[in-house]
Amino acid sequence: MSKLDQLNQDMKTAMKQKDKETLSTVRMLKSALQTEQINKGEELSEEEELTILAREKKQRLESLNEFKAAGRDDLVLKLEKELSVVNNYLPAQLSEDEVRTIVQETIAQTQASSMQDMGKVMGALMPKVKGKADGSLVSSIVKEELNK
Repeated sequence: MSKLDQLNQDMKTAMKQKDKETLSTVRMLKSALQTEQINKGEELSEEEELTILAREKKQRLESLNEFKAAGRDDLVLKLEKELSVVNNYLPAQLSEDEVRTIVQETIAQTQASSMQDMGKVMGALMPKVKGKADGSLVSSIVKEELNK
């Protein structure tokens, strides 16, 4: 089942339960997926759907940090609810230890030895962790491991 089908089902459920917050978030996610699908002109692959959903999550996290800094508790609560809904559609995130293990394996496979090899490591690594780990976390762990 595609994410779009899942969103349609969840939208119906939210309507029946009169859950306005969930309904609003599901509609935004569905809209983002449909917009990309129209722009592309064909069905989205599961990987593309996950990329779009991860982008939506990242936007909400950035907004959440801004609202916390500005002291807007009302908007912070709203965004936290939205994030919990968005997280339902994304695969479970890898822990830092799991990412570190994958990074170490990839460094061994690519035989990287210095920071000059970071591009090679990241190129081999990102397909393995795409959608499952934040790119900035992965990048920082790769830098740390290559500087050992």
